[in-house]
Amino acid sequence: MRKTLSLALAATAVAAVAMSGASATATATPGTGTATPDTLRWGPCPQQPASQNADAPSLECATLGVPLDYRDPDGRQIEIAVSRLASKDPAKRRGVLLTNPGGPGVSGLDYPALLAGVGLPKDVLDSYDVIGFDPRGVGRSTPVTCDLTPQQQSRGNFPPYAHTAADVAKEAPYARTIAEQCATSRTAWMLPYTTTANTARDMDRIRAALGEPKASYLGTSYGSYLGAVYTTLFPERSDRIVLDSNMSPGGYGLASFRLLGRGMEDRFPDFAAYAAAHPEYGLGATPQQVTAKFFELVKRLDADPIDGIDGTLFRGVTFQHLYVEGLMPQLAKEWQALDQGKPLTTPPPQISENFLAGHFYVTCGDSRWPGKVRDYQRNAEIDRVKYPMLGGVTANIKPCAYWPDSRVEPPVQIGDRGPSNVLMVQNERDPGTPLVGAMKLRRAFGDRATMVTADQGGHGVYPFGGNTCANNTVTAFLTDGQRPANDLACAAEPTK
Repeated sequence: MRKTLSLALAATAVAAVAMSGASATATATPGTGTATPDTLRWGPCPQQPASQNADAPSLECATLGVPLDYRDPDGRQIEIAVSRLASKDPAKRRGVLLTNPGGPGVSGLDYPALLAGVGLPKDVLDSYDVIGFDPRGVGRSTPVTCDLTPQQQSRGNFPPYAHTAADVAKEAPYARTIAEQCATSRTAWMLPYTTTANTARDMDRIRAALGEPKASYLGTSYGSYLGAVYTTLFPERSDRIVLDSNMSPGGYGLASFRLLGRGMEDRFPDFAAYAAAHPEYGLGATPQQVTAKFFELVKRLDADPIDGIDGTLFRGVTFQHLYVEGLMPQLAKEWQALDQGKPLTTPPPQISENFLAGHFYVTCGDSRWPGKVRDYQRNAEIDRVKYPMLGGVTANIKPCAYWPDSRVEPPVQIGDRGPSNVLMVQNERDPGTPLVGAMKLRRAFGDRATMVTADQGGHGVYPFGGNTCANNTVTAFLTDGQRPANDLACAAEPTK
């Protein structure tokens, strides 16, 4: 059985941290579509989140009824699970900070506790009630399914590397099967409505249920796109908006997925330099030799997989470890093991069925993907040359090619209309959301946004990215409203 691997990492920049998702206990009666300040009834989370610790002892949970279809606010309702890490300093509290860790398909219910645990500054925790939630379709928020079998689940959302046009054609039937299962699953009634735009509308219902005239926001990776959509749909209700590790303005469509190939090429030289500087791993004495070792291992594993790890899975394992600077020693150990004919020291994690279903529902439902095999064959031919490390994977065909045409609205167009209250923060060598895509979002926002770039690699800047300049800039914006007058470039800092 093929080991699980997913390109949409479950916890973005803190991928090594388990996120279990707290349970929502206080259930609000679904209303008529009009959210009121007393809708949320807070209670303890009966299952303590894995990330909750002494820094975040008071995470509370509730559920909120929202419309399935916002065009029919009095119609069918679904539930959104919400959490709160309340400010302990009433004198400093200025409002609420909604959060999202990325995805799509990732639980965010215990994200406030996780943020507190990894170092969200006390000034920010005092200034806001930090709010987490499971996006619609995910976890405890009326979850979706594609009725995936264990074997299908083990495939993740990472297609095989397409070496030839025939490889794309070979993958097409599998992609069609997954799309058909999603379209005929027991939650297929949610397909047209499980979108980023509706999740943004759910966020505004949460704001209203909290009794707040405006909401601030901190979102990472896919969460950057969700925040961009929110502040576009509700500019007058947006307070201080922080978008971290930014997607392009088109969201998680075909272009962004192909851009992951560029992200790996941007980031890989950091690992090559690390491995070359540590001869104990035996991966090469120079970055060029380490790069050659990558392609050598790919070829060997394609010909003779080790414990189910073939060339595609090796590419993916490498890509995922590049998200976090601290995982480079572990990645070097994994390479060393495979180079010696041994299995991985840490097998790839199992991905939940709900995560995969939520990922497909949103990525396929947000935008239209090409429906012809030849389009993906052409893309793969181009990207194998431009981005040889990962391009044959990220350009290959996905279930979105066969998604039912049930979309009820076009994608939200991110633009420059609205207050100048957006702070973007971005690593220069981000594998998951490459800088080139972030720059497109920056241009789309125009005068609404200011952008801070950090001269470092990895996915995720605030608060765990390690760049003092970038972190202090975000904290100042969230707590004092201070934002750089112009885009800011933060220099590299010594590795701690």
